[in-house]
Amino acid sequence: MADPGAVRYHSADFDKTPPRPRVVMPEKLAHRHVEQGGRQEEYSKARKHPVFFVDLPSHALSMTIGWLEPGQSSNRHRHTYETLLYILEGEGYSYVGGKRVEWKQGDAVYVPVWAWHNHVNTGKGVARYLACENAPMLQNMGGVALREEVPERGDQLFDKNHEERS
Repeated sequence: MADPGAVRYHSADFDKTPPRPRVVMPEKLAHRHVEQGGRQEEYSKARKHPVFFVDLPSHALSMTIGWLEPGQSSNRHRHTYETLLYILEGEGYSYVGGKRVEWKQGDAVYVPVWAWHNHVNTGKGVARYLACENAPMLQNMGGVALREEVPERGDQLFDKNHEERS
């Protein structure tokens, strides 16, 4: 939420912007034991797998940790923000905009804006990932971080037809 006392600039105020940035030091600089703090139940239910939010005061980036059990798939979804996934452990693949992208521990995957996608664990153990997104920046620019889930078993759709929903 925006600080009501914060200075806001408009296009006619271009000459009034400060010449140097100022450090705004938040009280919270670390979120300890993220996965032990409990998963986000409603968000996890929509995604069809556990997701843990990292609670830090970034106004531009978010970070989550998620995992998939062996054979599990996330729900097919898309959003107006970019995502970078870093695979912490496991192996599998993601369907991103109609392309199958194989991944394993140590790999990174890019999900572009508004591309339908989902993630599948093909390994014998849990697949864990770290996701970084620019959703907070879009929300702070006027609530334009939007997300759409494929309803009813979106994790089971064949990829060749998933863009036809556009």
